[in-house]
Amino acid sequence: MPKAPGMSAKADLIEKFRNKTAVIGILGLGYVGVPLSLRYADAGLKVIGLDVDQRKVAMLRDGRSGIEHIGNDRIAAALAAGFEPTSDMSRAGEADALIICVPTPLDRYREPDLSYVESTVDAVVPHLRRGHLVSLESTTYPGTTEEVVLPRLQKSGLAVGKDFFLVYSPEREDPGNVTYSTQTIPKVCGGLTPDCLEAGVALYELAVDRVVSVSSPRAAEMTKLLENIHRVVNIGLVNEMKIIATRMDIDIHEVIAAAATKPFGFTPYYPGPGIGGHCIPVDPFYLTWKAREYDVHTRFIELAGEINTNMPRWVLDQVTDALNDHGKAVKGAKILVLGLAYKKNIDDLRESPALTIIELLAEKGADISYSDPHVPVFNGHGDLAIRLESVALSPEMLRSIDLALLVTNHDRFDYDMLRAHAPLIVDTRGVYREAADNIVKA
Repeated sequence: MPKAPGMSAKADLIEKFRNKTAVIGILGLGYVGVPLSLRYADAGLKVIGLDVDQRKVAMLRDGRSGIEHIGNDRIAAALAAGFEPTSDMSRAGEADALIICVPTPLDRYREPDLSYVESTVDAVVPHLRRGHLVSLESTTYPGTTEEVVLPRLQKSGLAVGKDFFLVYSPEREDPGNVTYSTQTIPKVCGGLTPDCLEAGVALYELAVDRVVSVSSPRAAEMTKLLENIHRVVNIGLVNEMKIIATRMDIDIHEVIAAAATKPFGFTPYYPGPGIGGHCIPVDPFYLTWKAREYDVHTRFIELAGEINTNMPRWVLDQVTDALNDHGKAVKGAKILVLGLAYKKNIDDLRESPALTIIELLAEKGADISYSDPHVPVFNGHGDLAIRLESVALSPEMLRSIDLALLVTNHDRFDYDMLRAHAPLIVDTRGVYREAADNIVKA
């Protein structure tokens, strides 16, 4: 359809979205960017994927996912549909929408590190043109879109809300979730101006079933933090309850199951060896940092973070006590860590408590091995220079160790075999509900 004379940049852009002639640029091809790229390709749009990591780009070009829960067949299908992974940032000029999905870690002082966002936006500016829509999806503190991204984009000389459009729409990816997908998870979106929001909604309506509009990018940024802080606080609560229940010889999983029968006012959360993934251990500290600017002390959030951060040390204490009760010390003990990924049935090691637990065990002189069907090789973590390969579980192998430490409850583990042949199991996930002489619930 020919463009109407005098059509505004917004109207022109929305028309491209509606007739699916728009080109979508995804900046950052990781756990967020790849699924989003595939979704837009599935929806029939041309997708350019941009990433500075040339090895990642080459792998995707070869049709290899690199993310376990995303099959190579899906990458191949997207490539056939026109998905183009590249490290050439000048290709950003070809896209009509630029969606930024880069990491936002914390630095060593638990302060936000926005260097990936800043460098990505700076790389976009020379290619920004009239009609561009820029969406930030990286999790961050309220105000980032207006205070960090907008001033950089304005260096182009273009006017926001008129020449180009800027929105914030937090990613909500949950790796390995078989119930919800990129398409079915509602998408929150906040724009700098009403026209920005209208363009952003039109962009995301192409890929997701429901778009939830909010009044501003700041509201959208705060929404993502509230979602994850809600989880952090409740996980911290149930982890503290687990410690109390263990001291009182009460099975916390029995208590949670009973409490969950209440049809209102209670949502079950489950304890574990700590928290992992990019979002849950990191996001709350964006808000605690920003809150200081407003002279607010976020005591609830920081207390929950303290409890969850200390859970690996609680696990170490349980391992120490379990070995002591069997006449052994941690030093020199053959300890098999079951599961390295931060949650079950995926290969994602980001912020996994298993890595901290391995560090703590190594410091105590344990002889460590691990088994994880999703993580074949472990190349060290932090200051721990260690390389291990996942070992296959067998009755003979299990009888040769002193203790099996169940950290991640993958479905592919044979729990009956573990119980039958491991001399001692410390279970941090509540897999074993019945008491046994060789099982310690931690």
